[in-house]
Amino acid sequence: MAGVAHAQSSAPPSGLSLEQAVQQVQQREGGKVLSAEPRHIGRRVEYRIKVLTPEGHVRVLAVPAEPGRAPAAAQPSNKKFPNGGSNKKEKH
Repeated sequence: MAGVAHAQSSAPPSGLSLEQAVQQVQQREGGKVLSAEPRHIGRRVEYRIKVLTPEGHVRVLAVPAEPGRAPAAAQPSNKKFPNGGSNKKEKH
């Protein structure tokens, strides 16, 4: 797992560590983990994990460190097109 952070993050004592989150994503998605890092959002922690899927796609997943958090946070981020999904450039 080259390029993957192995340090423990500041997850709550009952929450997931970064390594546990990486293992979960790798089991669920398959493929290769490209990077993993903790993100602090207010008082909560989530892990941003980038995965190269067996199909050759790169997915970025957000996994909450606290158990029982909304599963919507574990959905892939769709930040390819910040202007609502359109690939067209805005003209001024």
